[in-house]
Amino acid sequence: MEINNQSSVTEFIIMGFPNLEGFHTLLFVLLLLIYFFTIFGNVVIFTVIRSDARLHTPMYFFISILSFLEIWYTAATIPKMLSNLLSKRKSISFTGCLLQTYFFHSLGATECYLLTAMAYDRYLAICNPLRYPAIMTMKICTRMAAGCWICGLLGPMAEIILVSKLPFCGPNEIQHIFCDFPPLLSLACTDTSINVLVDFIINACKILVTFLLILVSYFRIIRAILKIRTSTGRRKAFSTCAAHLTVVLIFFGSILFMYVRLTKSYSLDYDRALAVVYAVLTPFLNPIIYSLRNKDIKAALKRMIQKLKIFTSDRSVTLIFLIFI
Repeated sequence: MEINNQSSVTEFIIMGFPNLEGFHTLLFVLLLLIYFFTIFGNVVIFTVIRSDARLHTPMYFFISILSFLEIWYTAATIPKMLSNLLSKRKSISFTGCLLQTYFFHSLGATECYLLTAMAYDRYLAICNPLRYPAIMTMKICTRMAAGCWICGLLGPMAEIILVSKLPFCGPNEIQHIFCDFPPLLSLACTDTSINVLVDFIINACKILVTFLLILVSYFRIIRAILKIRTSTGRRKAFSTCAAHLTVVLIFFGSILFMYVRLTKSYSLDYDRALAVVYAVLTPFLNPIIYSLRNKDIKAALKRMIQKLKIFTSDRSVTLIFLIFI
């Protein structure tokens, strides 16, 4: 990634949570626990799905890829947030700030595409059950997942290049909890209307289009489910979609208000609150939502524990069951 910026600013100060200065130690402990359980939960789900042959189906394949993605998605921001909570000088280099912004947005875009692929998978499974095995082969699933990653990693390149060419000659305090496009644009020493417009167009195409595709998929899914005559059949069909739909609403509900807008920023506290939702809480809730509502994953976890000859009286196993069952 080429960075060609002639500004006098060589580093930025990430302000984080200035209104909670006296609670930084408590916030550090809370965020550290959330980060630990996020990594732990997603690693467990990924490992269980990949090691259990009964879960080698398209739906669980995509769930395992999502769990793998969340590990790196949180790693782009939370470790630096933890460091800043304990540091007096919350600095990050210009290059480091752009890299953090790039990886956060590229992995976030990958999640948008992956959630869309998962919605399409559920649409085929429920609306075209007879053709589903022939269409959603593991080869097709692998190609779809690879496409999500490639498109996601290439997505923010134009925005990063434009930001890297902006002059930064004045204040260097980022009024946010990590480096991101809106707070960076507010610090530039020139007109950034082109950057804001490009950001809006890219984010609108990326976020709105994928969200609308998911909504269309679920509209058809719900219509198909309502045609099922038995309540047991309807409940079983909807249960396979409920967890994914919950994740979609939480994730897209927050990023839509943050990135699909033609202004640099709203209130700072508003932006920070939204950032906590989509950068911290959503990856934390994903393994809980998928495991709590999924009998197959819980059964596979029990089988894995039994294979490892760990007894339920063990504290580590008790903790696992408290989190995932």
